[in-house]
Amino acid sequence: MRNLWIFISRYNAFFFFIIFFTIGVVLTVRNNSYQRSVTINSTNKVVGDVYNNLNVLKKYINLGSVNDSLAVENAKLKTEILALKSIDTAKDIVVRDTSGVPQYTYLSARVIKNSITNRNNFITINRGKADGMETNMPVISPGRGVVGFVQDVSEHLATVRSLLHKDTHISVSLKKTNAVGSLVWGDRNSDYRKAFIKDIPNHFKVNLRDTVVTSGFSFFPSGIPVGTISNTGISTGDNFKTIEINLFNDFSTLQYVYVIKNKLAKEQTELEAKLPNEQ
Repeated sequence: MRNLWIFISRYNAFFFFIIFFTIGVVLTVRNNSYQRSVTINSTNKVVGDVYNNLNVLKKYINLGSVNDSLAVENAKLKTEILALKSIDTAKDIVVRDTSGVPQYTYLSARVIKNSITNRNNFITINRGKADGMETNMPVISPGRGVVGFVQDVSEHLATVRSLLHKDTHISVSLKKTNAVGSLVWGDRNSDYRKAFIKDIPNHFKVNLRDTVVTSGFSFFPSGIPVGTISNTGISTGDNFKTIEINLFNDFSTLQYVYVIKNKLAKEQTELEAKLPNEQ
């Protein structure tokens, strides 16, 4: 406190000047309309510029979180649009083959239970026998790729054997070369974002980030997106190679799916059952 009084007494002239100057400015502004208007306008401009710069800085700092929230909101809106158009309705989406015969219809369903951390994962959906569901029907997600096959069916519900299951095998092809292989989750794989394609002949050229789609040979319609190649060749010691892919589907956020009704599935199964067993 003593040092403060010494400081004030040493610079008292300066402090008196500031005090009287402030009083003079206040009296001038208060008693003269022109000076008052100039001062108010100048003050408003300075304050406005300060707030504007602060807002720009704040927006820049929060740009990342804003983008993330917009992406989440877009995903929610697309999901809601899908729900309004098709979920919990009796309408099917018809897909016709090249001859004009309606071979595939897509029945929408909502996921009510899902697992991704087990060695063999299953999904429960809100469709059953009352909706025409049958075992072994293929399941996909809206615009994101393969999900699995229907395992068991009750009157109003069904379980789906997920792609993240050791017994799920789906015929796929490389989009650029049409090379066909078998899509599996893979042994000792616990990453729900990755899968493997086995039995790709070695002579096919494979590039990173090439797209993988369904081949049409395992009751899935051809051309459904599956993922992109992340490892171009895991050697198996023979004439075939195994390819690692990043899945388009995020099984951790799965909410809605399409169950595919194949009009010719039963006929195809019965016909192929008559083939001689060459093993």
